[in-house]
Amino acid sequence: MLETLFASSIGESLTVPTMLGALCTALGLGLWISLVYMFTHKKEGYASGFVVTMIMLPAVISVIIMLIGNNVARAFSLAGAFSLIRFRSAPGDPKDIAYIFFTLAVGLGCGMGYLAYAFVFTLVLTLVMILLSRTGFAVPKSTSMQLKVTVPEDLNFQGLFDDVLDEYASAWSLRRIKTSEFGTLFEVAYQLDLKPNADQKAMIDKLRCRNGNLSISLTRKEFEAKNFI
Repeated sequence: MLETLFASSIGESLTVPTMLGALCTALGLGLWISLVYMFTHKKEGYASGFVVTMIMLPAVISVIIMLIGNNVARAFSLAGAFSLIRFRSAPGDPKDIAYIFFTLAVGLGCGMGYLAYAFVFTLVLTLVMILLSRTGFAVPKSTSMQLKVTVPEDLNFQGLFDDVLDEYASAWSLRRIKTSEFGTLFEVAYQLDLKPNADQKAMIDKLRCRNGNLSISLTRKEFEAKNFI
């Protein structure tokens, strides 16, 4: 019984009912994956276009696999056609890339006719993603931030902000110093891990008193997956 259930439903000949079954399954699983993605990204937000892509991608991949079948020549010609496509969007968050591979795997499973395997695979991985999101697994306790302080050229900035950074950050390091405005200003960049419940406004107010009330920026460090694929 189980062997029949988990066997491929697509044999040598592709029929309309099997194609529609694989296509509907791929769309349903893609919809479920997109709902899980929306649920786990409620705080940081998400792009609607990416959510729609996760719904459509498994269906598109399954159709491609079904059309190729066991025809090797057709597979090579399709690979040549897809090599002409250039993706201009920059790599995003590593979790988004993982979701892309997830939907690709689901589309492959549905296209090959292993609908039960695709369903079990989707169910297990989405449950793992929900569990990791709810438990806050691998979420750092401190907030990694990038601090940029502008100081005038006549102000010695070495050690000037050390006590303030020690008060509000559990760890910090000087990353970059550069000049601006034809050398009349210095921009000092720090990488720091803020302490839990650190008052960012109070820290910035203390820094403003020492840099002559010039520009100060405090931004969250984004971990991008450059050269990930």
